[in-house]
Amino acid sequence: MHDGQHDDGQRGDAPHGPLAGFTVGVTAARRAEELGTLLRRRGATVVHAPALRIVPLADDGELLAATRQLVADKPDVVVATTAIGFRGWIEAADGWGIGDRLLETLRRGELLARGPKVKGAVRAAGLTEAWSPASESMAEVLERLLEEGVRGRRVALQLHGEPLPGFVEALREAGAEVVGVPVYRWMPPEDIAPLDRLLDLTAARALDALTFTSAPAAASLLGRAEERGLLTEVVTALRGDIVPACVGPVTAVPLQARGIDTVQPERFRLGPLVQLICRELPARARTLPIAGHRVEIRGHAVLVDEELRAVPPAGMALLHTLARRPGWVVSRADLLRALPGSGTDEHAVETAMARLRTALGVPRLIQTVVKRGYRLALDPAADAKYAGA
Repeated sequence: MHDGQHDDGQRGDAPHGPLAGFTVGVTAARRAEELGTLLRRRGATVVHAPALRIVPLADDGELLAATRQLVADKPDVVVATTAIGFRGWIEAADGWGIGDRLLETLRRGELLARGPKVKGAVRAAGLTEAWSPASESMAEVLERLLEEGVRGRRVALQLHGEPLPGFVEALREAGAEVVGVPVYRWMPPEDIAPLDRLLDLTAARALDALTFTSAPAAASLLGRAEERGLLTEVVTALRGDIVPACVGPVTAVPLQARGIDTVQPERFRLGPLVQLICRELPARARTLPIAGHRVEIRGHAVLVDEELRAVPPAGMALLHTLARRPGWVVSRADLLRALPGSGTDEHAVETAMARLRTALGVPRLIQTVVKRGYRLALDPAADAKYAGA
């Protein structure tokens, strides 16, 4: 843990959380509320836009057809990959009146459970797994199947919305017949407006981080950006100004395919993902000694001597522009270009500057240089340091 930071990611020395003043986008459909709560508890402003939705199992004709097919033509091996998916499959089959037949089918085949959670769901259904890896690794499951030999065997694979790179191909190459059971499928969100708003914010660099908890969500967001002609702007923003935070390497695949480097926690869970963001964003904030104060410039707020000051978007645009070359005079014309939707009237700069000074609570942080523009009032020692910048 970092100094002054509790285990939950909160700072011990400040009344605000480590993510105060930062805006984080959440693309998750499942467990979005949990992730949003973890981020808000640490001070972040959260923008949630599910990049996809999960088809309810009971309504899924594709799953019903696959289940009927398995009951009619029993598999030799069944691979259960997620606890929530396995439980949902059994419940959906009960609702369709074929639950007992499905359980009998699973009982008669060799049932492999990917990890302890899935094993728990298998046991809760009154079944016993033939084997389960302690690691939750699909690579280990594949290794076992290939060692056993699968030529001429029928393998049913409970799919869970994530791509399983190479898994099905390796089994087919080894001579298996692989039947996919699409336990929950991803579809575009019913209401696309929140996702479009999130894309607009991403393209405008109005987010500090964007979180992904599934590969389909990442692929869906990029696909929608392409449909709207925003792909280049979104990719550029995620390569530079916005931190793309993924729960794990599988989730990151669609982003990496576009040349976007992501950050990932060592443990692929929501808690470590949030802790990672709590370290990444404050580390990227610009901290400057100005007029005898310590000023930390964050996404939509500023810490002045550890006191959090909310700043309107126009003010943040001015401050980020002034901070690019600390201590240098920036003309009104350059500041006007930085203002969102400002038009051509330089008076807009004066209005936004007045509001910025009020929001900061220390007016002398920014100096007016008559007939030239504005500059940050850097402390003398710092002024010398940045003079050659």
